[in-house]
Amino acid sequence: MSLSVGDRLAVSQLVHRYAAGVDDRDVDGVVELFAVAAELVLPDPPDELDAVRSHRGRDAIRGALAAVTGVGRTRHSIGSEVYRVGSNPDVAHGRVAATAHHWSWRPEGISDLVWYLRYDDDYARVRSGWLIARRALTIDAIETRPTRRLR
Repeated sequence: MSLSVGDRLAVSQLVHRYAAGVDDRDVDGVVELFAVAAELVLPDPPDELDAVRSHRGRDAIRGALAAVTGVGRTRHSIGSEVYRVGSNPDVAHGRVAATAHHWSWRPEGISDLVWYLRYDDDYARVRSGWLIARRALTIDAIETRPTRRLR
């Protein structure tokens, strides 16, 4: 069974708000997109590209996401989104493909660390709308590129 059009749009908006919030370095705003008892599972690149490090609860998720503030700039582009209804109408699942650029200043110049990734998500509907209940980030490939200029 598929999600209703309204629910699909709401979940998609949640996914895009996450990406924009990370790019804006709005860690507190991004944390609010997660349910109180949510889990964020991250890889440990470059050695481990599968989702292996679990962060449970908003405080732990805030700590994990704070790492983005140490990067010069990021840009997340959502590629494909596939959503399905869960075990009841207040649960949904998603698989989201994305590309994430992480620009940093290095002694040799500006470097763009590119992650080709996917999010495997569980969403929960609460009174205020949809929230992320669990997000597992898997990196499919890593690429490093030189960059000429960075704003």
